[in-house]
Amino acid sequence: MASITQLFRRFLERPGTVDLSTFERVVAEAGTREERIRALDELPRASVDDLAEFCAIVREAARRSLDLRPYDGQLVGMLAMLSGNVAEMATGEGKTLSGAMAAAGHALQGKRVHVISVNDYLARRDAEWMGPLYETLGVSCGWIGQTSSPEERRAAYAADVTYGSVSEIGFDVLRDRLATDVDDLIVPAPAVALVDEADSVLVDEARVPLVLAGAADPGDAVPEMAALVRQLVKGYHYELDDQARNVHLTGKGIDTVEQALGVELYDTPATLTEVNLALHAHALLAKDVDYIVRDGRVHLINASRGRVALLQRWPDGLQAAVEAKEALSPSETGEILDSITVQALITRYPERCGMTGTAVAVGDQLREFYDLKVAVVASNRPCVRTDDPDRLFEYRMEKDLALVDEIAEVHATGRPILVGTLDVAESERLALTLGGRGLECVVLNAKNDAEEAAIISRAGERGALTVSTQMAGRGTDIRLGEGVEELGGLYIIGSGRHTSSRLDDQLRGRAGRQGDPGGSVFFVSGEDDLITHYVADEYATGVPERSLVGHAQRVAEGVNMEIHRNTWRYTRLLERQRGLLLERRDRVLRERTAGEALAAAAPERWAELSESVGEDVLHEAARQIVLFHLDRAWADHLAYLGELREGIHLRVLGRLNPIDEFHKDAVPAYQRLLAEIETRSVETFETATVTGEGLDLEEAGLKRPTATWTYLVQENPFGTEWDRILNRLTNKVRRR
Repeated sequence: MASITQLFRRFLERPGTVDLSTFERVVAEAGTREERIRALDELPRASVDDLAEFCAIVREAARRSLDLRPYDGQLVGMLAMLSGNVAEMATGEGKTLSGAMAAAGHALQGKRVHVISVNDYLARRDAEWMGPLYETLGVSCGWIGQTSSPEERRAAYAADVTYGSVSEIGFDVLRDRLATDVDDLIVPAPAVALVDEADSVLVDEARVPLVLAGAADPGDAVPEMAALVRQLVKGYHYELDDQARNVHLTGKGIDTVEQALGVELYDTPATLTEVNLALHAHALLAKDVDYIVRDGRVHLINASRGRVALLQRWPDGLQAAVEAKEALSPSETGEILDSITVQALITRYPERCGMTGTAVAVGDQLREFYDLKVAVVASNRPCVRTDDPDRLFEYRMEKDLALVDEIAEVHATGRPILVGTLDVAESERLALTLGGRGLECVVLNAKNDAEEAAIISRAGERGALTVSTQMAGRGTDIRLGEGVEELGGLYIIGSGRHTSSRLDDQLRGRAGRQGDPGGSVFFVSGEDDLITHYVADEYATGVPERSLVGHAQRVAEGVNMEIHRNTWRYTRLLERQRGLLLERRDRVLRERTAGEALAAAAPERWAELSESVGEDVLHEAARQIVLFHLDRAWADHLAYLGELREGIHLRVLGRLNPIDEFHKDAVPAYQRLLAEIETRSVETFETATVTGEGLDLEEAGLKRPTATWTYLVQENPFGTEWDRILNRLTNKVRRR
């Protein structure tokens, strides 16, 4: 029975207070039917009309097909997801099976389900692993990955349940938006999104738009700028802000750069931009922390997962600046044809649900941005893991020495250890230090994440010593080896606190699965980035207090939430405009509205051509003309809004609200876009050559990009546009 405190929190709709008592009663009733269902030679078709019967049937289906009997908690989690919630289930509690049962339940109601994961590996693994369960329940299942062909994608989406990473599904949606024939469409109308690792996908990835680009050209960063800023000295030529999110030249730095280049920086905006980009790449982005270099290319590292972020890049100018910094050939850049945020992608689905081990911490965001509530499912067995208080130090060197001493002492007992580091560089430094002490470890970081499942699966063996960057979304349980329970189970050591308490909990949660013994401890110093970036004004010297560490995390989480909220403030109007335009585009694609519009606008031309080429050919030509100009106008609109957003903060000087000012310009721009589509389409129709073979697009000047490519753009990590403008203005005033 719920306590008074729980009832009060539920009344206030606090995260994690979804009432599960109804689901628990259903599962208890299902338990009374288990023997009868198990005795059947053939399982009846499952139906969610009787939830207790459904639970009993799906439990038996899992036992027969996977040799897994779902715990009561897994069935409760399934019911929570069937009801449109995010189920919080601890690591090792069997979320994959719960999600599959929930997906099957939605599919058996005639709804097409997309199970959305953080990466291709988990999408394929879970689809293949759960395949026998779906087959037993009479539900078809497929999966897509980065290497899937259009035919394979179309087949996977035709299944009742489709597994795919958030980026791949998003890219398919973007590509469909440029289709010029109904037969080229791949993604069916959305119905249900079931999101695995929901906090990672819906919160951590929400600030990273997915982009479709075309007309690729080489980047244009100036290598000389990279060489120039490399000579500048921090604290003398340039300074960082308190959170190391912005960098700006000092007066001396400006003088030095201007002397080297022979220009007045503030009289040459293009040169100023090149210098700032090069300085950002040099001072704020670190190799093996923010990115790695592999096969002659820069690969970004996903900060929340410690993996290479496939297809992810910074905005083109910054990406090229980092490549110049590393003396690499510039990668292709291109015009953005369309983009979509993760939030806009997920909210396309009429029904949404999900699962993760750490949802309560972001419950407010899930409710604000996705209208999702969190249901906390009790563990099958009580957690007996021992979580020690943080070990606190004033200096990082002290912390590092104590960390290695702790590893050596525990490793000598044979107890398996999993060390979580904050970045690639730290994991490799630690491995070298341990090697110098005669301690061999296995390292899992963004440089070898392809072997992650095998590495993680062995981390619980006696004597195992594993060093990993991040544990979110690894998707592999760590089972204890022989004799490890007697040693206290898996020991988790964090080399520092993350900017999000969720990431700490995900690391800690690798120990103590299903009632196993285990332990955890974190080492923190006053020189850690968490302290110096987020609470520098509140900490001077000495050993930081535990309350300060917690406060620093809350500040960091608040900053990230505000970035998410601010991104959505700008993109909300854009998504509304995109939705209206897509409705119009879909009618043009599927119906004869383009021809009807052009016939009304240019009746003489239409009558002339219809006599010579026929109505069908003419309608197809009209469709291609209007689709081209609609797509062209939208790309121009995106470019305009990008420039508008970048410069809108100058209006703050006039005490105007930048969001209001953005909307004030964006709305009439969209109206002009609609008029421009019509004008351009009519002009092309009046002059284009249409024969019995149809319309020659290239001859008519309707040439589309010969290739399109997809990527995720990491929005500028150096603070707001206003921050950057203020720094520039401040420097200019200082010089005067």
